[in-house]
Formats: sequence, structure tokens, C-alpha cells
Amino acid sequence: MRFGAIKIERNYSAMTGLTRTYMDWNATAPLLPAVREVLVSALEIAGNPSSVHREGRAARAAVEAARRDVAVLCGAQASHVTFASGATEAANLVLTPDFRMGRAPVRYGRLYVSAIEHPAFREGGRFGKADVTEIPVTSAGVIDLAALEALLSSHDKSAGLPMVACMLVNNETGILQPVAEAARLTHAAGGLMIVDAVQAAGRIPLDINSLDADFLVLSSHKLGGPKGAGALVSRGEVMMPKPLIHGGGQEKGHRSGTENTLSILGFGAAAAIAAQNLEAEATRLVALRARLEDGMRANAPDVIIHGEDVGRVGNTTFFTLPGLKAETGQIAFDIEGIALSAGSACSSGKVGESHVLTAMGRDPKLGALRISLGHATDEADIERTLAAFTKIAGRRKLAGQAA
Repeated sequence: MRFGAIKIERNYSAMTGLTRTYMDWNATAPLLPAVREVLVSALEIAGNPSSVHREGRAARAAVEAARRDVAVLCGAQASHVTFASGATEAANLVLTPDFRMGRAPVRYGRLYVSAIEHPAFREGGRFGKADVTEIPVTSAGVIDLAALEALLSSHDKSAGLPMVACMLVNNETGILQPVAEAARLTHAAGGLMIVDAVQAAGRIPLDINSLDADFLVLSSHKLGGPKGAGALVSRGEVMMPKPLIHGGGQEKGHRSGTENTLSILGFGAAAAIAAQNLEAEATRLVALRARLEDGMRANAPDVIIHGEDVGRVGNTTFFTLPGLKAETGQIAFDIEGIALSAGSACSSGKVGESHVLTAMGRDPKLGALRISLGHATDEADIERTLAAFTKIAGRRKLAGQAA
């Protein structure tokens, strides 16, 4: 399926029928109307993509078209895209000590993972806990390359080669990470570089070769596609991880199980739309975020915007209002009709201390709230969010004076 000029709906209420302001796009992007149309059409595809009859061939052709669209989004070859049920499964597929180079086994003895990674990576996948080492980050929230180089220089290769996992964009702060530099250090040590590109895809130009990454992990629902689809994208086909799911040998044997045709087609549609609108959308979101943060500073000069002095993706603001607990702030904004989060939304709805703030050397008890923008965010959303922010910040001050 291919797309020409597609109208992007800029109004969340029109998209969802909810009279609220959605500012939590890093958690999930509401389904794009154009993707919804693709999903409805895809319901008519009856065949199994592995079947050789006409219906099966039609399903296979649709899946392969989606594979090409996902590949284009990250500068990869379509044959190097392996579909999975989501980014978490893709991470668990690639984070394993056991790889094969052709038919020869290759062993990775230790996983080095940055301290600010998403739980899907911090948990280490199929590595044992004792074989996972944390890479510190600087106080600015950027991976400490000197520390990584020191860790790799002392790596004991007798137990296997090193593997490094680092996100390109942090899901809480939006801070851009020096992935290409980390990859250079990793490859110099004979290691493998895994990049979590979930929050980067569709927001900044993404090219697996320019990043010098061996593997990228992507997610459909962060792009405005359906939940239930993700991808592991490899730079080549020679070095591949031991399969996580065994069975009928689908996805070239890397991920068995009948392909989720519906979600895969939605994923491909979302990827195609993201690729065609990337530059203009990035510029638009940067301007909206600047208006948001300027208004926050004007109404609460003591607000702390984490990562504002380093490079960030254009849609994310991670902030602390001194004296306001994260869970209290999240509830207060929700009451005002604003949906935002207190960091990652991938921990079963828990609101806890941010491991990202801890890694940056900040007091996690300060708490922080995340506002993240997306394709339906408009100026009216920014103004409503600022009005709620001003009200909540004022209550905080009054409470402090009363105390």
C-alpha cells in the first residue's frame, strides 16, 4: 500500500471524540485516521501470508509492502526487517548472548546498557543479571562515552564479545544520545551495537548506516500505528540472534508464528506517513514546544526543565515544579483535562521515582512530569496546557505559603 499527500488531522478531539487535551504522545500516539482506513481495508485480507494460493500471496504482498515502508523510515533494506509483536519482544529477541554468523555460533559474554534505558532494555533480555553492566550518564543526561570506553577496554573476551545497548532518544527527557560515537567504540572493541530507536522514529531522520548500528528496535504505536507490532531491523543478514520464538519458521526463521497481518499493515502505513512528513512535522513541534516552555517559565520561574541545555527531540518536555510531587501533579493535570505522564508509561500504570533522574544525579524524590507532543497537537492544546500549568503552579505556591 502506498500513500500520496495525506491530510494529517491536527485536532485530538476530532480524532477521538474526547473533549480533552492529549499531551502524552511518547506513551502512545493515537491512531492516525489514514492508518485506521488501512486497518479497515486490511480486515478483508483473508489469506495466511505463508499460504501459496492466491489469497495467501495477496496477504504476503501486503506484508512485504509494509516491510518496505518500515525499512525506508530507517534507511534499511526491506529484507533486514523482522516483524515482532512490539518493541519489547524485538528487544528480547536481540538481547541474547547467542548469535549465529551464518552457521557458526557467536557468543556475547556481557551486555552493557545505559543507565537511562527503557525497562525493555534495562532488564537485559536473555542475559543473566550478573552479565549486565550499567553504563553511567553525565549530569546532563547523556551517555558517558569515556566510561563506556573504559568498560569496553577492560572487557574479558574469554567469556564472549561485548554487546552495547543505547537508546537514540530518551523516552522521558527527549535527550538525544551519541549513538554513532558509542557504536564506534563498541565496534573497536569487537562488539555489537543495539539501538532503541522507538522514540526517534518519525521524529528525527533515522538511518541505520549513518548511526553505525548493528540493530534498531522500532514500535508501531509510537508512530500512530496500531499496538501489537514492532520490528527488529538489522544492518545485514549474516549475524543474527538465536530465535526467541520457535515454530513454523516465519520471518526467515527469526520469529516464528503467523504474521499479524492487520497490525503489520497499520505499522507500514504509519511508517510511510511519518517518512513523508518528517521535516515539516519536526519544525512545527519545535515551535510548539518553545511556546510551551516559554509560558511555563513565565508563570513559574523556578520550573526545572530537564535536558534543556543539550540536544533534545522536538516534541518532549520533562519538567519539575519544586514542591509538587509527580503523582500529585499528574492527577491535578488530569482533573484539568490534560493527559500527561510522570515518565515512562510502560510499567503497568505505576507512578514511581524516575530512574532517569537518578542516573542524572538529580534527587528522584523531586519527581518530574513529561509533556510530549504529536501530529494532532495544535496551538490551542498548548494554551490549554499552559492555563492548567499556571493554575496548578499557583496552588502549589499558596500551599507552600500556608505551610
